[in-house]
Amino acid sequence: MKTMTCNQLGGACDIKFQAETFEEMAELSKKHGMEMFQKGDAAHLEAMNDMQTLMKSPEAMQAWFSARRREFEALPDD
Repeated sequence: MKTMTCNQLGGACDIKFQAETFEEMAELSKKHGMEMFQKGDAAHLEAMNDMQTLMKSPEAMQAWFSARRREFEALPDD
C-alpha cells in the first residue's frame, strides 16, 4: 500500500489516497476530483483546467502521467 496526496496527483489539496497500484491511485484521485467538481471547489476547478490544458498535447500528458507513475513506484510501502 502506498500513499500520495491530491497535490502530488495534480490536484489542489493535501487529502491522502492509499492504493496498491498506480491505476487504483489514479482512480481514487479521479473520484475525488469529481466530488470537488460537483462541490464547485475553486482550487480544484483551477487544477482541472490546468490538466485540460495539458491534455491538449498527448506527448505532454503522457510525460506527466509517466512521471506520476514513477513517483508512485518510488514511494516506500506504508
